[in-house]
Order: sequence, then C-alpha cells, then structure tokens
Amino acid sequence: MNRPLTTLFAALEALLVVGIGIGISLVPLTILWAFQYGLQIDWIVFWRAAADIWLLGSGVDVTMTLNPVIAASLGFAGAGAPFILSIAPLGFALLTVLLGARAGRRIGEIPHNYLGILAAIVTFGVLSLGVTLSTLTASARPSIWQGALLPTIVFAIGLFVGLVLGSRTSVAVRGTASGRSLLDRLGGRPRSRAVATAALTGGLGAASVVLAVSAVLVAVLLLLSYARIISLYEGVHAAVLGGIAITVGQLAFLPNLVIWAASWLVGPGFSIGTGSAVSPLGTSLGPIPAIPILGALPSGQFAWGFLGLLIPVLAGFLAAILARPRLVAALDARPSAGILIGTGLLIGVVGGVALGLLAWASAGAAGPGRLVDVGPSPLLVGAFAALEFGVAAVIGLLVGRPPRP
Repeated sequence: MNRPLTTLFAALEALLVVGIGIGISLVPLTILWAFQYGLQIDWIVFWRAAADIWLLGSGVDVTMTLNPVIAASLGFAGAGAPFILSIAPLGFALLTVLLGARAGRRIGEIPHNYLGILAAIVTFGVLSLGVTLSTLTASARPSIWQGALLPTIVFAIGLFVGLVLGSRTSVAVRGTASGRSLLDRLGGRPRSRAVATAALTGGLGAASVVLAVSAVLVAVLLLLSYARIISLYEGVHAAVLGGIAITVGQLAFLPNLVIWAASWLVGPGFSIGTGSAVSPLGTSLGPIPAIPILGALPSGQFAWGFLGLLIPVLAGFLAAILARPRLVAALDARPSAGILIGTGLLIGVVGGVALGLLAWASAGAAGPGRLVDVGPSPLLVGAFAALEFGVAAVIGLLVGRPPRP
C-alpha cells in the first residue's frame, strides 16, 4: 500500500470511529424525531443533541442555558442562569478507545505506519472540531478547544494501544524497544527497573480487581432493584421510543457506575448532588433526578458495609503475592525487607493514582443547583486506595520472604 492509499485508509478509519460514536445516540434520536414527533421539529436539534452527548463522553464541558419555562418549572433560584455540564458518560470514551485500538491494529499491519498514525489523528481532530462547531447554540455551547482536543486524545490513546498490542513490527513496538535500549545505555539499574515493573503491574492489577468486583456489584444491584427501576420507567411516561433513548443514555453511564461502586468499596463513596453521600456507612440522599438506573442506589444504613473495605485490601495482597516471584527473579537475589516495603508502598501509590484518575473522569456537574457535585472525590478515593493497597501489598510481599539464616 503506497502513501496516498495509507493516508486515505487511516482517514477513513478515523471517520468510521467518529460516525459510530455519534450514531449510537443519533439513530435512536432520529427514530424518535420521525415517529414520536412526526418530523415537526427541525432534525438539526437532534443532531446537536447527539453531538453534544458524544463530546461530553470525551470530557468536553458544555455550557447550558435552560429555557425560561423549564427553568421556572424546576422551582429553585438560579435555574435560569448558565451552568456547565461536565459529567462524562464514559461509555462513549470507552467505545472510542476500543474502536481506536481496532484502527491502530489495522494501521499497524500496513506499511508507512508513521504516516497512517498522523493521518488518523489529524483527520479525527478535524472531524471533532467540525462536530463541535456544528453544535454551538445559545442553549448549549461546548468548549471549542476541548471539543477539538479531548476526543482526539481519547482516540489517540486507543490508536496507540492497538498499535502496541497488534503488529509486532509496528512503529510503536519498535519505538518501545528503542526506548528500553536507550534506558539501558543511560544506566538504568536492573534493580530499579524490577521494582518499577512490580509496582506498575501490582498497582494496576489491584485496581483492576476492585473494578471487576465493582462491575459484579453493579450487576447484582441492578437485578435486585429491577422492580424499582421499572416503576421509575413508568413514572417517566416516555413511551417506547423515549424509553429506548433513555436506556441508551443510561448504558453510556454504566462505566461511571462501576467506578462509583469502586469508590464505595474503597471507602469514600460518592455523591448525587451537594450534601448527599453514598458510602459503606450509609446512604443520605436529597432530591435526585427520576432517572431509572438510579433506582439501584443502595439506601439506609449498612451494618456490615465496612466489609466492602476488605475487597481493596485483598486485591492489594493478591497483587503483591503474584508480583513477588517475578520481582525476586529479576533481582536475582534475596530482596531485603526495605526493598519489599518500598515496592509494596509503590504498588499502593500506582493503584491509588489509577483509581483516583478514574474517579476524576467519572465525576462532574450534572445540572444546575445541587447537581453541580455528582460522583466521587478523586483525592479521597486515591488516598484511601493507596493506603489500602499499599499496606496490604507490603504484608503480601513480606509474607513470602524466607527467614534470614
């Protein structure tokens, strides 16, 4: 494949990712426009809504100004003032990363990798900027620079993940190997690299275990709260097509719910509005939107809620146990207690930073008034996770240490 065909191929891959991302919302909204609204509303309204949802999913802030009638119906002061909508339905970001990884794998299998990468990223950035400019209205105005940059960064992450995991001959893999050899030439010590590798794998592994348990917990809560969720659907009176559109929107927030559940297991929990709290010690909620999926939120006090803290502790302990053999083999010697303690603490730091960043990405402002504070506190989640992972990892690394002769 020559250079012009490589450029065209990469550009089409980027176009496909943008089209699928926006189409997830646009298709049900278009069906709603055709059958429920009888084509009486300008279709561009639904295009802008789908584009705004896609941009929000990549972390783009959208400044909203409610219609005076809607603002008056909310019944609280300041509802008519502009507010920033910043909570990201992370399902769209996850989809972009997965599709970007697929595109990266395909680009890695063709010649002229550098050109393909550049063409895909530039094309995606131009398309993202065009989508942002097409949605600018007085009622909803996304940040232009964020709209051009943040979705492109999300796509680039997926693109490079696909390149690294795909073709062994891709430029990304060659670049990684070159970076390692450069590190060796600059004098990187094997002991330091072994500790860093154990910390990264252990910390990310512990965070992954907590997220996996959180996903199971969310699924169980949804099943147990099925009746309450159905009653909320009935209270919305959205009809079939409206219910489908609401369901698609809620599915986009499932990654957020999994991260919130992880924040609950770690300890700090999360909030659904200023002054509310959902934590292992109990749930205190004020007025919340009648969104069906929120019917799965736990309620009341939990006599055994603190047992949830065992999950991150066990995750840190297990990650350390699994990382220890490779660490010992890489050091080619019996590691001292100081090295093991330091490695365990680093596992805690890595895991805490990972969960803290995820908590930051999942939180934001979901509306005016008290809804400006929705989601977990990144600092608290990161600090609690680092402490729980770190202490458990230190214990796990020291448990398998043979006694000194």
